[in-house]
Amino acid sequence: MMKMIVGLGNIGTRYDETRHNTGFMVVDQMALDYHLGAFKHAKVEAVIASGMIGTERVLLVKPTTFMNDSGRAVKPLVDYYKIDLDDLMVIQDDLDMKVGALRIKDHGKSGGHNGIKSLIQYLGTDKFNRIKLGIDHPKVGTVVGHVLGKFNPDERPKFDDAVAKAENALADWVHGATVNELMNKYN
Repeated sequence: MMKMIVGLGNIGTRYDETRHNTGFMVVDQMALDYHLGAFKHAKVEAVIASGMIGTERVLLVKPTTFMNDSGRAVKPLVDYYKIDLDDLMVIQDDLDMKVGALRIKDHGKSGGHNGIKSLIQYLGTDKFNRIKLGIDHPKVGTVVGHVLGKFNPDERPKFDDAVAKAENALADWVHGATVNELMNKYN
């Protein structure tokens, strides 16, 4: 059995550290902290890192499609590795939550998030686990400019705390905590 953790984001250095790459930042940090090695290109449109967290096999995934087509990269990996959707966790950004906030869900609609919309389309269901990290609405400017922008110096410590909390929740989940237990502990 293996757990698959998918971080949503946009590939390319111009998107590094942007709000919309929240998912990438979480899985990058996990790869570092758990010594899972460098991300490597898979035979599908994704880069992956894999290894053990304790006694559990884990596959970290960063789709190399753009955000809006994430499902096209994830579905073949779910099929190839025979991942039960209970063993899939998706990390996403959320405009409707304040920076630093974290919410865990086991299903639900996309909430307007195009990466989640794509996953629902390709997986054929909205019943998959998610960790949402808040990026807040823009105070000025456009939503696109906001999500593709970087966290400001006041926001970054709050965001880093949320990443650490997400990483702790993921470690608990990998080690057998149910999503309901995670929701009770971290939401």
